Amino acid sequence: MVPLAPEAAAERLGFVTLEQFLQKLPPELKILHDGGNGSGTLRWVEPSELDDPTPYLVDGEFILTAGLPFLGDGGGDEKVDAYVSRLVGAGVGALGFGLEPYFDAVPETLVAACRRHNLTLLEVPKTVPFAAIGLEFSQLLESDNARVFRQLADTNRQLMRAVLSARPEHELLAALVQRVPVWALLVGADGRTRARATAPGSGGAGSGTARSGGAGSGAISGNGSLNPPAAVELSVLQPLLGRLLAGSGPRVEMESLAEPASVVFGHPLRSTRDANLGALVLGAAAPLTPAQNSVVSSVVGLLELLVRQRTSGSLAPSQLATALLLHPETAGSGGTKHVNGLKDLLAQSISSTRSAPLRVVQGVKADAGWSAGESPVRELLQWRRMFDTKLVEITDYGFAAITRLKVDDALLAETEKLGWRLVIGDATEFQGLASAYQRVTSLRARVHATGRSARVDEVTWSVAGLLGREAGTMLAARLLEPVLGQEDPERRSAQLAVLRTWLGENGSWDATAKALGLHRNSVRRQINGLAELLDTDLNQAQVRAELWFALQYVDEDSQPR
Repeated sequence: MVPLAPEAAAERLGFVTLEQFLQKLPPELKILHDGGNGSGTLRWVEPSELDDPTPYLVDGEFILTAGLPFLGDGGGDEKVDAYVSRLVGAGVGALGFGLEPYFDAVPETLVAACRRHNLTLLEVPKTVPFAAIGLEFSQLLESDNARVFRQLADTNRQLMRAVLSARPEHELLAALVQRVPVWALLVGADGRTRARATAPGSGGAGSGTARSGGAGSGAISGNGSLNPPAAVELSVLQPLLGRLLAGSGPRVEMESLAEPASVVFGHPLRSTRDANLGALVLGAAAPLTPAQNSVVSSVVGLLELLVRQRTSGSLAPSQLATALLLHPETAGSGGTKHVNGLKDLLAQSISSTRSAPLRVVQGVKADAGWSAGESPVRELLQWRRMFDTKLVEITDYGFAAITRLKVDDALLAETEKLGWRLVIGDATEFQGLASAYQRVTSLRARVHATGRSARVDEVTWSVAGLLGREAGTMLAARLLEPVLGQEDPERRSAQLAVLRTWLGENGSWDATAKALGLHRNSVRRQINGLAELLDTDLNQAQVRAELWFALQYVDEDSQPR
C-alpha cells in the first residue's frame, strides 16, 4: 500500500469533519476521551491491526483496531504510549477500539495514553461492525461531495449567464464574490481598474458591489460566513500588479496586507501568445478551499477568454464591415433602427457603449523606414491591446484606430517609448467619424515632420497652426532664402519690412507707402526688386499667400524662428 501525499489527498477527497461523522454514528459508540478536534477534517476510516500503521496513513484518518497490537507484550505502558504517540504524530483524527474478539473492555493503559497525548478515543461495541462505520463515512463523504458538485454546477451556470450579459466582466466579478468570500479587482494591461466587486455585507465601496444572491448562492464548502475585507486602494496593489503585468506564463502572485488584514493573490490574464492583457486580483480573510479555488480558476479562464476576444476577434467587427461595405450610404442617411444597430456593433468592437464618445488615432513611426514587415498581425494585436479596440488598420504610414480611450499622457508615453508618434483625434460620434479621420489626417504630415505627437483639440485651426513651427520655419528658409541670405542685415530687414507691409495691405501701393512713410514709387521699386530677387510673380494670389505664411516664421531680426 503506497501512502498518498497529504496535498494529493486533500485535492481528491471531500471534506467531512470529525464532529459531523460522530453525529452520524450509532449511539452505542462511547467517547472515552474527547481530543477537542471535532472541527478537524476527517479524510478516511481505516481498520488496521498493525503495530505501526502510520507509514500507510494520510493526515486526518479515523483508525479502527480490535486491539491485536496490544496483546501479550504489546499491552505494556511504554508500547501503548509509543503506539498512540505515533498516531498523533501522523495526524490521526481519532482512534476507535472494537470490543471482542480480543478484549471485553478498552485497556486502561490505552485510555491513559490517549488522554496524555490528547487523541480522541471511542469504544466500539461488538454490535457495530467496522464495516458499518466505514460505510457510514463513505455515504457521508459521497453526500458532501454531491453537495459540492451541485454548488459547482450552479456556480458554473451563473458564470455562463454572466459571460452572456451586457457587462460580462462586471457580472463575472459579482458572481464570483457571491460564491467565494473574496473581494475582486480586474485591471487592464494599462494597470487601470476595469471592474471591481465586494461581497454583500463586507462594507466595500467598490463600484461593482455584488448583489445579494438568493437561496443556495452562499460561498462554496460552507465558508460563506467569512466576511472578506473591503477592496483596497489600487495604489496599495502596485507592487503586486507590477509583477503580474511584467511576468510571463500562468502563475499566482501573492502578498499579505496588514490593513485590512487579508491575503491578496493575483492571476495574470494572457493572450494565446502570452502577452499580458490584464490581471485579476483577489483578497480573502482566510485561505480558500479547493472547491473555491476551482471557482476562481473558472472565472480567470472566462475573463481571459473575454479579453482575448476583445483584442483578437469577435463577430461584431465583421458584421459592421459587411453592413458598411454593402450599404455605405446608410451610415449617414439610414433609418434610426439601422443606424442604432451600427452603433451597437461599433460599441461592441471598441468595448464601449452606444453613446460613448469615439476617437480616431493615427500612429506614425518615428523612423521613416518603418514597414509592417513579416508579421503585421503582431503589430495589429499590439495596437488592439493598447487602445482596447478591435478596429485597427495597418497602413503604409503606420496604423489607424478607432478607440473609446482618451489616450492620456501615460498611454501616449507608452506608445512613444516604442518609437511611435500619434495624432490623437477629438471626441466624436458615429456619424462624425469620417470628418474626425480627415482632421487627424491633416495633422499627420506635421507629426511626421516634427517628430512630435499632436492632439486635434490642441491645434489652432489655421494654416499657420496646422503647418506648425518646424514646417513653417522650413518654408520660410526655402521661400525667402535669397533675402535671408544677404550679408547686410539692415538691407535684409528693410526688404522684409516692405514685403510684410505690402502683403498685409493687400498689395496697395498707397497704403504701404503711408504705413512705411515712403513714397509710393519707392515702394513699387522695392517690391519689383524683391520679385526679381525671389524669382517669382507677386501678382499671383497663391505666391502672395505662401510668402505671407512664410513671413509668420521670421523674427524681427530677420531670422527664421
